[in-house]
Amino acid sequence: MEGAGGVAYRYRPTQSSMLDLEFAQLSDPGKVRTQNEDYLGHVIPDSPAQVRSHGWLFALADGVGGHAEGEVASRMAVESVMGGFRAAAGGDLHTTLLARLVQAANAQVFEAGLKSTQRGHAMATTIVLCALRFDRAAVAHVGDSRCYLIRRGHATTLTKDHTVANEQVRLGALSGLEAAGAPSRHMLSRSVGNEMFVSVEISDHQVEAGDVLLLCSDGFHGAVAAREIPPMITPTTDLSAAARDLVSVAKDRDGSDNVSVQLVRIRAVERVGMYRGRPYKLH
Repeated sequence: MEGAGGVAYRYRPTQSSMLDLEFAQLSDPGKVRTQNEDYLGHVIPDSPAQVRSHGWLFALADGVGGHAEGEVASRMAVESVMGGFRAAAGGDLHTTLLARLVQAANAQVFEAGLKSTQRGHAMATTIVLCALRFDRAAVAHVGDSRCYLIRRGHATTLTKDHTVANEQVRLGALSGLEAAGAPSRHMLSRSVGNEMFVSVEISDHQVEAGDVLLLCSDGFHGAVAAREIPPMITPTTDLSAAARDLVSVAKDRDGSDNVSVQLVRIRAVERVGMYRGRPYKLH
């Protein structure tokens, strides 16, 4: 499933894949908004060769509330990134590729905003991406959509919200505790499409069998604390059911915003090393 639909989806690759995973995703408009400005997408390799050359891509975007055509911006950004990922040369370093794809999506959304009939309003969206190949996960994000790593009953945030409050913490103007309750915690310090160029934050992580990656919009993480996530995603939990449970909890507690999650469970990996940009198998 791509888009902002309300049905969880799961994919199981063949066991011949070097990296074996399953995933589910779900997006819901919430209890207040009539329109869903979140947009989800994924690119799945269709052959063992593509598993090695491109890997998987998961993408989630949240159209910025209060801006014109947020739902257009989120869809445009995700579809731009997916198209670029499919067309990329095989073997591209994921961290470099994701940064390039987000910049291209930013330019497309920015230009569309300039041409919008609703003058005086920029089109903008958050975005979080996760690309997986071999035993690595590359994460790229702009805005406050997040990526968590759930490992052995603990959830670690792999992204840092690009909000005014977080910038004030970085500058020493606010403490972490003060930032958690500040009104500026909801104000983005950067977003895709708001300006001609955007600063993309990139990180790279080794993944292990049993890990679960969770991509989500702020409609989810604003209502559910990180410590509450692992009990709902145990090693035996069906991911489709987990996606429904996570969205349901967020809606019950708040529901004033769209709620979207993507869950990716790593079932098996093959350890590799890199030499001059090329992978080699580790024994």
